Amino acid sequence: MDVIALDDPTDARIRQWHDVLMAVHTADSPGDPAPEPEQTAERLLGGFGSRQRLWGIEGEDAGLVAVAALRLPGEAGAVRPAEIDIRVRPEYRRRGLGRRLMAAAANGLRADGRTSVIAQVLAGTPAVPFLESHGFECVLTLRGMLLDLADLPPGLVARLLAEAPAGYRLVRWSGVVPDEHASALARVKTAMADLAEYEGTPWDADRVREMAELVAKRGDDLYTVAVLDGDAIAGFTEVVVPLGAAGRAAQYDTAVAPEHRGRRLGILVKAAMLRWLAEERPDVREIETDNVGDNTPMLAVNEELGFRVERESREYQAAVSALP
Repeated sequence: MDVIALDDPTDARIRQWHDVLMAVHTADSPGDPAPEPEQTAERLLGGFGSRQRLWGIEGEDAGLVAVAALRLPGEAGAVRPAEIDIRVRPEYRRRGLGRRLMAAAANGLRADGRTSVIAQVLAGTPAVPFLESHGFECVLTLRGMLLDLADLPPGLVARLLAEAPAGYRLVRWSGVVPDEHASALARVKTAMADLAEYEGTPWDADRVREMAELVAKRGDDLYTVAVLDGDAIAGFTEVVVPLGAAGRAAQYDTAVAPEHRGRRLGILVKAAMLRWLAEERPDVREIETDNVGDNTPMLAVNEELGFRVERESREYQAAVSALP
């Protein structure tokens, strides 16, 4: 079984790729929402905006049994790490297929001038020992949490908004950040220590816009609420409602600038987001989020709102020089 490049996948290959994802989902994370065929097709056809490389391995029936996707944000040679995702059907594991796909991806990384690569996997799944055996080290532990909006106590959102500290004002936008807020939003994103510690690349206005454009290209809707101190963004939160999400939205970044912490701005922007979604997107019934394991303040905010822990995932990173 040879590794084959799939950088221009046919409809048949896309269906086979999705079948691999479904088999892995059923075995490793049956409690999570299943991947949607439309999202798989959009990702493989380059609709997520970033450059990418794709590989697969066929089984005896000429269908794919293992796949690898390598996302390459930015230009070739960029400092930002690439992102790798390798999936192997459960019945084909422990045959060296993942190792062969990793070797193909390593060659792709070197050809693109990358120095590091990251992967996010669920704790307790076979992906963890696989990555560790290939030189990856855990750089973040993430707690997956879920909020059922029907469980919000009556009056909670209104009370939190009424308790907003003096001197701040709330703003909100959908899609790409308005020009007048782009640089200020980038500064707060850069201040998120849980990213800066290992990602090593500061945010700027162009990168903030790029992220929003990628969301739009997927067909998803991005909502942002920020709290301002004059013209500066003191804190913000983002929620994405995926295309065909069946009532579940995804919490993206939430952060408060260091000089404004301790004033409950994190829970303020999240309460404002909940009010906006109730008005704008009544179809949203749940919000899922990942919290860095040692981010005690944000964990406390989410627990106060009613989020409950559902799963644990881990972010791994490896130097390309350490890969096979």
